[in-house]
Amino acid sequence: QVQLVESGGGLVQAGGSLRLSCAASGSGFSINTMGWYRQAPGKQRELVAAITRGGSTNYADSVKGRFTISRDNAKNTVYLQMNSLKPEDTAVYYCNADATRWLTRRQYDYWGQGTQVTVSS
Repeated sequence: QVQLVESGGGLVQAGGSLRLSCAASGSGFSINTMGWYRQAPGKQRELVAAITRGGSTNYADSVKGRFTISRDNAKNTVYLQMNSLKPEDTAVYYCNADATRWLTRRQYDYWGQGTQVTVSS
């Protein structure tokens, strides 16, 4: 099993910044792609940004130029720096990790518990 623990959400005014962190723990796994998703009330969960183990990144069009995803492979931790926040960024943000179990080479998908980000206008 892999556990994902998120931190860094909160309330911020429009134009402000927040930094989310997500640490993965668990033995016997290699962590592959890590990412952040978000879900606003009444909407589907959507990809915000993802980063491969090698550092390749992918962003939703709505956050390009404002958000930056990064990771520390030694710590199995992914970060999301969010700048120039807008009220429409308000959502619960979920960390996601794709992991491969060493013994079986099977891949598994894990989710964090979510952290609330609220941007006031």
